[in-house]
Amino acid sequence: MNPSGTAPSWRDYLSFRDLAGYPRANLGRDLISALSVAFLAVPQGVAYAMIAGLPPRMGLYAATFPTVIGSLFRSSRHVVTGPTNAVSLLVGTAVAAQTGGDPVQIAVSLALLVAALHLAAGLLRLGVVVDYLSSPVVLGYITGAGILIAVGQLPNVTATVGDRGALPHRLMVWVEGLGATDPLSVAMALGTAGFILLLRRINRRLPGATLSMIAAIAVTRAFDLDQRGLKVIADLSPISASLPSLTMPDLSLLPGLVPLAVAVTVLSLAETTAVARSIASRSGQRLDLSAEFVGEGLSNLVSSFVGGYPTTGSLSRSALNEREGATSRLSGVFSGVFVLLAVLLAGDALNATPIASLAGLLLVVAAGLIDTEHIRRVMRSHSGDRFAFATTVAGTFVLHLDQAIYLGVLVSLAMYLRRARLLSVRDLVIDDQGRLREVSSRSRKLGPTGFESPGVRYCAHIHVLNVTGSMFFAAAAELQTALDQVLRNPHLKVLILRLKHTRNIDVTSVDVLVNFALQMRAEGRSLMLVGLQDNHRRYLERMGAVEALGKDALFPREPSWFAALESALQRALGSLSEDEAERCPFAGWLATRDRRER
Repeated sequence: MNPSGTAPSWRDYLSFRDLAGYPRANLGRDLISALSVAFLAVPQGVAYAMIAGLPPRMGLYAATFPTVIGSLFRSSRHVVTGPTNAVSLLVGTAVAAQTGGDPVQIAVSLALLVAALHLAAGLLRLGVVVDYLSSPVVLGYITGAGILIAVGQLPNVTATVGDRGALPHRLMVWVEGLGATDPLSVAMALGTAGFILLLRRINRRLPGATLSMIAAIAVTRAFDLDQRGLKVIADLSPISASLPSLTMPDLSLLPGLVPLAVAVTVLSLAETTAVARSIASRSGQRLDLSAEFVGEGLSNLVSSFVGGYPTTGSLSRSALNEREGATSRLSGVFSGVFVLLAVLLAGDALNATPIASLAGLLLVVAAGLIDTEHIRRVMRSHSGDRFAFATTVAGTFVLHLDQAIYLGVLVSLAMYLRRARLLSVRDLVIDDQGRLREVSSRSRKLGPTGFESPGVRYCAHIHVLNVTGSMFFAAAAELQTALDQVLRNPHLKVLILRLKHTRNIDVTSVDVLVNFALQMRAEGRSLMLVGLQDNHRRYLERMGAVEALGKDALFPREPSWFAALESALQRALGSLSEDEAERCPFAGWLATRDRRER
């Protein structure tokens, strides 16, 4: 928080106010987290550069200074910036499209354009735009990317001829060249993938990617496999044990890269936002998406001048950073420094990494991108969600990847225009005459005993929100914000959502409700859903959300006015102590209604 007590803005993060008074006791945890992230970033950097069709060193460079700058100037204390698989695949489209061009110049020029677009999105506070890219569309692109990454590595697994283009063409070229398969290469690729999976079964906290790279290098050197035809990084583009050289983007390339830069930016913003929000929902940290975008913009700006390529928030490295106990943005800074030290101290050793070993690593990465559980949930959802997912997946197979991104955006916009309605979330409180009233949440303030507002009485331990309108993906962020604001009350024990007048609930909103219910349960609080329509309850059952929400926390719509709300309030009051229940205004309201009915 800044000195005025309000939520920090992106200007506060740029001035490092949130790092003022950094406790020295946290230094050890941040360093350990950073080291774990660096162990993952090194093999990923090399492998992701292969996906982009770039020299392996560029993936490492994108995980050094860009990571340092991206961590310094963002709001999330856990998100780690660097090369990622999905963005790397999209960058590979740009490299392949510029036939005869210098891949390095194309990549750094693209990073410069992406930086400008990120900075514009942050400074103009366009974070809300990302909310209109639906979850099934993003899932569809990531799923398609996972399949394309796996197919793209098949030639490296068999050491045969490969080609770019649409998925059917890639598979046909690979199959035609299988007669020249190198058994040594296949053994190395499958051995690496199997070794990583084995380490995961033993202990998921082990740095499987790094250990597999070390093992592959050791085996290659011990048996001189590179002398027996096994291709290594040195055969493609050696990594020098030195600081990244200054690179200058080619401004003449920028006009032709604009469509791809926009696609990369859209995907990057969607990935960064999803990663940051996912981690913040567990850590309780408040985010500023403008600061996230500014941080990503500065990271890409640096990447364009140190020989890197477009970067974004990494899900795997960010999740690892949080899991290892990082306490501040300095953990990301340290991880970038550690990767830089790895380049300086082990650059020559990395040159002995077999290409087939990296292909095996990427097969595991590609399999991890295909979230079968999430796909099943989307396929059980509305026809619109299923159509958006399937269309985007198909687009990645038959279109250029930037066109697939635009297709996904168009599908999301079409869904929005078809189902758009305003979502209203207001407080239900008791006024001074003991009547139930609906008031704007903007009028409440947090006092020492809970929320307060002139002319009405809030219950310190029970809060009721009346939700009306469409609960679909474009309104999910608005719903999440309203829920998060209620949690500012430290005395809150039960939150009741009255959903009697809602419609169009979809998988994105269900995700918000389920994650919020789990978060409240972990904090010893309860979430209740009141006034559920029959079709909404059946949808929650189909999504498998009833168990997570709790059957006892769902109150179906009833014919009598406020009957479902009364039942929920009685149960909520029963969870309070006798003294807390007596002081709650809802208890008096229920008693008054009972007397009237008698």
